[in-house]
Amino acid sequence: MTISTALRRMTGRDPAENDRGASDLEVFYDLVFVVAFSVAGTQLAEYLAVGHYRAAVVGYCIATFAAAWAWINFAWFASAFDTDDWVYRLLTLVQMVGVAVIAIGLPPVFASIDANEHVDLAVVVIGYIVMRLGMIAQWLRAAIQAPGFRATALTYAVMTMVAQVGWVLVAVISMTLVPTLVAIAVCMVVELLGPVIAETRFTCTPWHPRHIVERYSTLVVITLGEGVVGTVAVLQSTIERVGWSFPTAVLGLSAMGVTFAMWWLYFRLEVGKPLADHPAKCFPWGYGSMPIVIGCAAVGAGLHVVGLWEDGEVVISEHAVYAAVAIPLAVFCLGTIGMYYYLEGPDARMPSMVALAAVPLVAGLVMTEVGVGLLVCVVVACLTPVLPVLLVEVSHRVRGTPAG
Repeated sequence: MTISTALRRMTGRDPAENDRGASDLEVFYDLVFVVAFSVAGTQLAEYLAVGHYRAAVVGYCIATFAAAWAWINFAWFASAFDTDDWVYRLLTLVQMVGVAVIAIGLPPVFASIDANEHVDLAVVVIGYIVMRLGMIAQWLRAAIQAPGFRATALTYAVMTMVAQVGWVLVAVISMTLVPTLVAIAVCMVVELLGPVIAETRFTCTPWHPRHIVERYSTLVVITLGEGVVGTVAVLQSTIERVGWSFPTAVLGLSAMGVTFAMWWLYFRLEVGKPLADHPAKCFPWGYGSMPIVIGCAAVGAGLHVVGLWEDGEVVISEHAVYAAVAIPLAVFCLGTIGMYYYLEGPDARMPSMVALAAVPLVAGLVMTEVGVGLLVCVVVACLTPVLPVLLVEVSHRVRGTPAG
């Protein structure tokens, strides 16, 4: 895409545009979001390590939903209406500032849940509203400058505004945890209804299949990298205190290996073509990919917990430490396989891929039950993305056709 800061009309991009890729601004935008995932992942690991499961899981789900949902909204908007002029860039900056504020406000969310108090969403909601105000301005501009999409754009803008009122009420009204979670769920439903109403009752936005797939892929890559950074930081701290050891080396190699295999699996099951062939499946794929990204970030947090266990800084059982790695690995790997076959349609490899992803997870769990060392169990669990990749590559060579 040609870079220009001249003001352009936001009339909608061509969904059949050749060689449409992510812009530099979009990649920069992703990097800011990964900061929020990083903070959420660190909090998740720290609360899991001390056995505060409710604060860890609920806080992580709230934090990552807020970030992932806002990212998805901008990604699909940009795919349809990106002008890359100075107004568009400044409004994107506003959203990036909002993400940074969200990241700053995440620790109080976890702490308030842990204390069984009203969830402290004050800073997070402020950041979220800043971010969504930038998005509302983008939609209003599209409504003014793209008459063919006016009803769609206005629906997005109005539903987003209504949802923000709900988030403010959730943040300021003092409630116990359960009513707070119910109110959060209601706000989430309102947020989800906006795109459903806009895209099904009015003219669909002109999103670009290849572009949107690249956007999701870029976010996954950056999130995988964040997991590596977190694991290396923990290992570095351990090495500084006690020096190199065999378990430390094994954990480091396992972390790099599983991250690489997760990347290989996600990109070998390439979804650009099936999404272009089946655009009506965009809603389940687009929103169904949220757990994949959230699970991807949580794998890094789980490896962080293993690092803390090796360092003697956890109070939870080895079963719980294993689960901190195994559960997000299952979400990422099975979610990736499921989303590919949802778009492409099932074939003979699907049951085998699911089974091969599940075998290491179950084997690692059984090994923890019979007293095998935790580090060995974690290494076995790290084979979860490896075995499906091997199946895809072998079938590719046998058939002589692309895997994805």
